[in-house]
Amino acid sequence: MTIRLMSYNIRFGGIGREERIAAVINGIKPDVVALQEATKPEVVERLAELCEMPHHGAKRSHSVGFISRLEVGNFGWRYHPDLQRAFMEIEVEGIRIYNIHLRATHSNYTERGRMREVRALLEAIEEKNKDFHVLVGDFNTLAPGEVHDMQKLPWRYRILAFLLGGKIEYRTIQIMLDAGYIDIYRKLHTEPGFTFPAWDPNVRLDYVFAPSQFADRLPKCNVVSDIENPAQATDHLPLRAEIAFE
Repeated sequence: MTIRLMSYNIRFGGIGREERIAAVINGIKPDVVALQEATKPEVVERLAELCEMPHHGAKRSHSVGFISRLEVGNFGWRYHPDLQRAFMEIEVEGIRIYNIHLRATHSNYTERGRMREVRALLEAIEEKNKDFHVLVGDFNTLAPGEVHDMQKLPWRYRILAFLLGGKIEYRTIQIMLDAGYIDIYRKLHTEPGFTFPAWDPNVRLDYVFAPSQFADRLPKCNVVSDIENPAQATDHLPLRAEIAFE
């Protein structure tokens, strides 16, 4: 038996795009959807209704939320002074899922911020990190060895990146790897796995991680790219993974 997990950044709360977002979710048929930029609880509630998922959670002005077909045990938001946004802990069928959205913008300055955030995240879950769990979401950074064509950025962001440190050294994901986590998509695929922007994917910002000793419990992880007009729903392509029961 497996749990089908989906991660999806719905952009600016998803307001006015509920039907299009729900159509993407329904096409994938997940059991649990970890949402980012889900800042409007009424939108999350509407998505749960459209997707026939009776369980949902969201908090106004908080980025991370969820909808679920499966019954959810405990869930809640976790805070840390070094985190720009709270992360979410969701328990489904005894499996702990952490939903993450790190700060955005490509620059050395913001990358240092993401490095602080991921260290804070690992510190916050340290007491539970020996048990099986999954971290999923929008990390807004690149993995080691991956290259971002900065010319693909809008000109104002290229200027900002230059002003905030020039050529970017992406180091956040290396912290995850050094802490003993496996980048599940990269473990299973050599393809780039671009997730952003939906209309011209050229960078991978969305990830699924598991502790190395449990990585085999996620036998599938892929970017869902066969969506008709994906940008009508949001600016990210969704990630889909399967979690096997022990």
